[in-house]
Amino acid sequence: MNEAEDRFLKYLYAERNLSKNSIAAYKHDVEQFFTYIKECKKELGDVDYKIIRNYLGHLQSKNYSRKSIARKLSAIRAFYKFNQRESGNKKSPADIISAPKIEKKLPKFLKENAVAELLASPDLTTPQGLRDKAILEILYAAGIRVSELVDLNLDNIDYQNLEVRVFGKGRKERIVPIHKVAADAVRTYLKDGRRVFAKKRKEGATTALFLNFKGERLTAHGARSIMAKYVRAVGLSRGITPHTIRHSFATHLLEAGADLRYIQELLGHVDLSSTQVYTHLSKTRLKDVYMRSHPRA
Repeated sequence: MNEAEDRFLKYLYAERNLSKNSIAAYKHDVEQFFTYIKECKKELGDVDYKIIRNYLGHLQSKNYSRKSIARKLSAIRAFYKFNQRESGNKKSPADIISAPKIEKKLPKFLKENAVAELLASPDLTTPQGLRDKAILEILYAAGIRVSELVDLNLDNIDYQNLEVRVFGKGRKERIVPIHKVAADAVRTYLKDGRRVFAKKRKEGATTALFLNFKGERLTAHGARSIMAKYVRAVGLSRGITPHTIRHSFATHLLEAGADLRYIQELLGHVDLSSTQVYTHLSKTRLKDVYMRSHPRA
């Protein structure tokens, strides 16, 4: 099984061009399935749709959410699709397994005044505050994912044209405009903040834009911790993450009249259906405004 797994992971990296985080998720899900097969005293070639169905039932008994189970089934399907190509098998045991239906929840977003309060919360007299201010401004200015944020390098921002070069899922490149306030926040961080962190790096220089206290590239976990710190500081509800800022970015653009196709391009969504969720958010907000404003409501 280890050999089959190694070939699959190499395929995800070399041909699917997936990010490290995505490959790690596939690796975890496939290994969990392989462990179950071993516990059933079966070999990889023994797997049929019944074993996969029983595995999904096993996950449900362990209180995994429908979303998690659907993701794990997707990983299994991807593995067997790859295995079909490698071995020439015509059928996959995962083909006839239906994924659990997932209730679609509207993403959480912040109102404009709440975002403004969050962006104003870092202490600009410290290197840490300058870095955090730049992080928050870029997140809201470009609507990028936290993984895309921490992957930014020094040369990814064009200050003259006010653009940031982002590498999204599958390392797909896109150019996203940013406003002058965000660009200036990054420039100030580079001038008075980043060099303080860079001095703490034990080895040679790094091209990473955002650094942690060790002078190393900031991780996604580190960026989420920074966000959580300021969420607590301004008294916002728990569960506000960098992705909430991304949702807020898209919702605010849509409410201001931006075309859904443009928002799709800015977010790096392959499928427009992924962007259409924000139309539901906008309708919810519109109804809320109506109920609060109409004299007969």
